[in-house]
Amino acid sequence: MKSRPLAIALAVIALQLAAACGGSSESGTSKPVGEPRIRQGEAAAPPERPAGREAEAPGHAETGAPAERDSAPGQVSTFALDVDTASYGHARRVLTEGGRPDPVQVRPEEFVNSFRQDYAEPGGDGFAVHLDGARLPGSGAALVRVGLQTRGADPETRRPANLTFVVDVSGSMAEPGRLDLVRESLHGLVDRLGPGDRVAVVAFSDEAETLVPMTPATGRAELHAAVERLTVRQSTNLEAGLAEGYAEAARSFRSMATNRVILLSDGLANTGETSWQGILDRVKESAGRRITLLCVGVGREYGDALMEQLADNGDGAAVYVGSAGDAREVFAERLTTTLDLRARDAKAQVAFNPSVVESYRLIGYENRELAAEDFRDDARDGGEVGPGHSVTALYRVRLRAGASGQLATATVRWQDPDTRHPAEASRSLDERDLSGALWEGTSPRFQVDVVAASFAEHLRSREATAGLDLRELGRHAARLAETTEDPMVTELAGLIDRAAALG
Repeated sequence: MKSRPLAIALAVIALQLAAACGGSSESGTSKPVGEPRIRQGEAAAPPERPAGREAEAPGHAETGAPAERDSAPGQVSTFALDVDTASYGHARRVLTEGGRPDPVQVRPEEFVNSFRQDYAEPGGDGFAVHLDGARLPGSGAALVRVGLQTRGADPETRRPANLTFVVDVSGSMAEPGRLDLVRESLHGLVDRLGPGDRVAVVAFSDEAETLVPMTPATGRAELHAAVERLTVRQSTNLEAGLAEGYAEAARSFRSMATNRVILLSDGLANTGETSWQGILDRVKESAGRRITLLCVGVGREYGDALMEQLADNGDGAAVYVGSAGDAREVFAERLTTTLDLRARDAKAQVAFNPSVVESYRLIGYENRELAAEDFRDDARDGGEVGPGHSVTALYRVRLRAGASGQLATATVRWQDPDTRHPAEASRSLDERDLSGALWEGTSPRFQVDVVAASFAEHLRSREATAGLDLRELGRHAARLAETTEDPMVTELAGLIDRAAALG
């Protein structure tokens, strides 16, 4: 990324002064926008826009992993929030079946964000910001964690939902664990919806058909009958399916409800428009009416790139369902988080102090990077985040020898789901607050995040965030499974052992 060194240095000094006046490492703040704590573009020309959501991030040709991109701290790190977990879900299935996931489909942030965190929730409807970190032994480096948390919701007070299911019934969905799992998931969801919810079902193969228009959830017999009519047909015209689904969602739009299109597919589009750009162009008029998208992936052969980009650029999220247990988690246990919204177009920006930090690298989020000036551009797309969601970002930073003082300030900006009114919250971290021992002085959940991120980096480039090989990571994961008593961490330990055995 190009920059003007003197101008950037002046900009960072302004960042530090603003952070010192408005916040500290002891407390976070949340406020309506009006007096921004970090002001872009006032002391320096904006940096050149990085490759991000419009372009593929550069990477190693042999692995598909992103190239090493340590950044000088004169430039802030800006990215759209991401609650996707599909990358981890699909990798879990591949490893369980004895394979190794395609490195191109491994995204560390989705591995980390698949695991439960211990962040305190905010009192209001925005975000709580958490910052912590730990030094890495003998390297002059440290890991810094940015944690963002929304307030959970009582299922009894969830706002009503208008859900338009767009279901792939093409020939590839005949494989066991695809359409049969989709039907089972939909039957379970219909039984759990409330009297204020409404559901429509659209099926697509070479063409799209609305099996049932928007219908109150109390009409369960009609909805269950529509789900049973989902049968395998021919090719995969995903464009036609989404166009019909968005049209149905727009026709039945309710301003005080959560309006969401839920795509259930293996993502293997082969008829009509097959690029995410072309598909979203076709539905952009309907999608602009505050209709969000949830992409639910299924199947051993899975069009990960298409489903991820549709979610990232279509105001949505992507999850992967590989088993009945996964389906229960998405459509039952996490129903409120899956369907409702706390924040629209949420973005994070982290400013590092150049007198303390020599360089930094954000682990993952390559497809979500934004230019610094996009942070307060509310026309620029961010991420959609539901109630009770946590978003975690890990940075590897190189510290200046002997330096002390404020290390970084993290700010999150979001829009209210209904009013589109923007707000921000910030928190700072001091160098002295870094733990001196990664595996002894940090919380178990911090350590799980490090293991998950390191595992992802091993899978895509055989590199390690914390300098550990797979067998060492497996031992830490097994220890953390006992400490947390979390079945997902136990499963993670088993996946790491499987990967280590594959060599």
